[in-house]
Amino acid sequence: MFTDFAVAQEIKPPQGVRVEAQRDSILKVSDSLVPNPRIIEQDTIKQDTLKPAPVLLSDVVTYTADDYMRLSPKENKMYLFDQAQITYGDIVLTAGLIILDNEKNEVYAYGIPDSTGAYSQRPIFTQAQNTVEPDSIRFNFDSEKALIYNSRTEQGGFKVLGEVTKRENDSVYFMQNVRFTTSENETDPDYFFYARKIKFVPGKKIVTGLVNMYIADVPTPLGLPFGYFPLTDEQTSGFILPSFGQTNQRGYFLQNGGYYFAVSDYADLLVLGDYYTNGSYGMRVESSYANRYRFRGNVNLRYENLLDSERGFPDFAQRSNYNLQWSHSQDSKANPSSRFSASVNLGSSDYYRESVNQANTGNFLNNSLSSSVSYSKTFQGEPQVNVNLTANHNQNTNTQEINMTLPTLQASVSRIYPLAPEFGAKKGLIENINFQYNLRGENRIRTTDSLFFTPEMFRDANMGVQHSIPIATNFKLLKYLSVSTSANYQENWVFKTFDRSYDQVNRSVVIDTITGFDSYRTYNFSTSMGTTIYGLVNFGKDKKIQAVRHVMRPSVSYNYNPAFDQYYDQYEITNDIDPALNEFVNYSRFQGTLFGAPGRTFASSIGLGISNTIEAKVRDKDSTAVEPKKIILLNNFSVSTAYNLAGDSLRLSPISLRGSIPIIQNKLDVNVAANLDIYALDNNNRRVNKLNIENGGSLFRFTAANVSFGYSFSSKDFEEGGDTDKDKDNQTFRGGGRPDDLFGKGTDIDGNFMDKENDPFDKDEETEKSEWYNYKIPWNLRLAYTMTYNNTARQSEITSHSIMFSGDIDLSPKWSVGGSSGFDIKERGFTYTQLRFARDLDSWRMNFSWIPFSSRASWNFFIGIKSSILSDIKYDKRREPDRQL
Repeated sequence: MFTDFAVAQEIKPPQGVRVEAQRDSILKVSDSLVPNPRIIEQDTIKQDTLKPAPVLLSDVVTYTADDYMRLSPKENKMYLFDQAQITYGDIVLTAGLIILDNEKNEVYAYGIPDSTGAYSQRPIFTQAQNTVEPDSIRFNFDSEKALIYNSRTEQGGFKVLGEVTKRENDSVYFMQNVRFTTSENETDPDYFFYARKIKFVPGKKIVTGLVNMYIADVPTPLGLPFGYFPLTDEQTSGFILPSFGQTNQRGYFLQNGGYYFAVSDYADLLVLGDYYTNGSYGMRVESSYANRYRFRGNVNLRYENLLDSERGFPDFAQRSNYNLQWSHSQDSKANPSSRFSASVNLGSSDYYRESVNQANTGNFLNNSLSSSVSYSKTFQGEPQVNVNLTANHNQNTNTQEINMTLPTLQASVSRIYPLAPEFGAKKGLIENINFQYNLRGENRIRTTDSLFFTPEMFRDANMGVQHSIPIATNFKLLKYLSVSTSANYQENWVFKTFDRSYDQVNRSVVIDTITGFDSYRTYNFSTSMGTTIYGLVNFGKDKKIQAVRHVMRPSVSYNYNPAFDQYYDQYEITNDIDPALNEFVNYSRFQGTLFGAPGRTFASSIGLGISNTIEAKVRDKDSTAVEPKKIILLNNFSVSTAYNLAGDSLRLSPISLRGSIPIIQNKLDVNVAANLDIYALDNNNRRVNKLNIENGGSLFRFTAANVSFGYSFSSKDFEEGGDTDKDKDNQTFRGGGRPDDLFGKGTDIDGNFMDKENDPFDKDEETEKSEWYNYKIPWNLRLAYTMTYNNTARQSEITSHSIMFSGDIDLSPKWSVGGSSGFDIKERGFTYTQLRFARDLDSWRMNFSWIPFSSRASWNFFIGIKSSILSDIKYDKRREPDRQL
């Protein structure tokens, strides 16, 4: 401990020894009679009348240095040199040179020149979580104030560089001639804001006076008389600046401007609006919510009132559109026995086609909307009971037809084996007998877009309850044959039926609705038998193809469905001219009910099928591989048909062929499908009960076929050990459309491409910046091909034939171009086409997307700062597509 500076000397430790000292306070030495306050002792007889000197420091000061510590009683100072450090409470100061002034209770810190003369070991001032790195610093222990020169600190994503900084206390700094930016290069930033004076509260805010924006060290006219920049890591409320543009039909506009509400730690709210100079407007309300380990979700509500042209003009039109999206998911660990989920997308059928603020290219190409809200509950026990309550919605945006079930109730009891042994496995026909109970109740509504949520929508609702009890068993026959048998009993309850009669006067069928409970019961029986046959040919381990294995799975089935004539009645259509021509029409009062009418036709049929898989073992090209490589030559190629025992003609159904042919293992499979018919056609191109070969044709008549494949590959496939992401097609494209971008990429309101995987601005910084020239140009390409052929009535027509593609090329680590398009080979025209360009400007991002032709012809240009803190500093210019009623 150094408590008295009586002797001035330089203390140099031996080489390699680190000197460390600790003191509780630095004392003034103006009076040698002042005792050391740390060694005053209490006299047990009487108390000393001299008052001890007040303790000037409230905490312990510790200091260390690698090179030397020099005490100077004449100057009343201590010098610490090389890797010097002082700790005072939660304040830590490190520097190359630290001077403690005992007279003023101050400390000075500087850097020192290294062996090359460069200024090194700059001071680092740390208090709690705040760190400042200046060129030099002056700190007073009494007031805990500091003067900092050329300070550098990072707060909330901002890099703040101040020429002179005055530390008022541990939470307030006043700075002069300050530059702050989000650029990674703090010494030569792409841009920065320059302020003459600022008030800096770490972790909370920066308040400035006059501030100007500099880009590449060039001052711009962009400036403010004052500025406020929040630094908190927590969500805060604030304004969202709109983007400006112009359309031919609605004039100039402001889009996506509004306010963000940080409601709580569990939910937020975003309110956005659009306004057009012809009077059109739009509103968007978005909210996200989450409760960790319980649930999370988001709600989006959009409304637009659109005007075309101007009032009084002949082409003036007005319409309103809306769209509601709701997504809710529950954590699987929150409640294992019950679960609630929602996925809702409903609204006006024309919303995505007519909306003037939709950057998502996939939505307007989609012709259907669907929603589902469900709650399920499991009651544990023996047997187990499952209950599921759902509400479903399906909407065709072309026909504007809407089908809803509000709600659907499903309940089931797990399988019960009444004859199973108490212990051991179930064996044989009897012990495997089992049955279930299933219940399904629905309230089904069919309506149109114009009647959605009106009283007329609920007027024709269909309600019903269906009970089913399936009974099944399975067993082995002759050791190798697997046999399964099942029978199903079904009872249907409905609450209105339809009686039909013929009106002789108006010559029309009259349908009367009968309200009340009614029911009918049906049953059926089926059985199937199958086995697996293996064929193996070995060619020897020294051959390139070592073995070929053929796996066949033949199966035969029988289905029996009786006729339920008891549920059918007749009405007579009379002929006034010739009564012999009177016609009797059979009908069921259950036609038009929820589950339809029971079958009136007796059916008894045999089904035949066989599936084939051919695999080969080949010698691996890798000489270090121990095992041969398995490849698939033919994958699940199946042949199936059915024979109707109860039919009087055309008993054999068309033969169906299905399968896939691997072209590139695990990369490209060509899916093929075809139908063959043995029956001939008459002169009216209708099937007749005559074999096609007897009619002068071939054994089989080729009636339909389909060929399709999808293929994704990239530059990684041609690198050693490289491979593309095989699971990409299974990834969720959060912008809608297709995961392979064949419909193009959408952008959000901040101009970011929604496909994050190929966004050059979100890639990891793995590129070696020291490379002068990067000869590798990453690229990726995705293809989809389909062709459908139809010859059911001798038309021999290719009904659809198209190829679509999407790809991206990184011309440099910071330049990316891409496009999505396709060609309809049948109609000889290009499908929806999008070209896109992206540029990484370090601290900025720039995107440009262009739809060159079609009714959606438009373009969108965006440039803005990457950092979310300054996301409102942007320029967004777009040309909206013209819309026609």
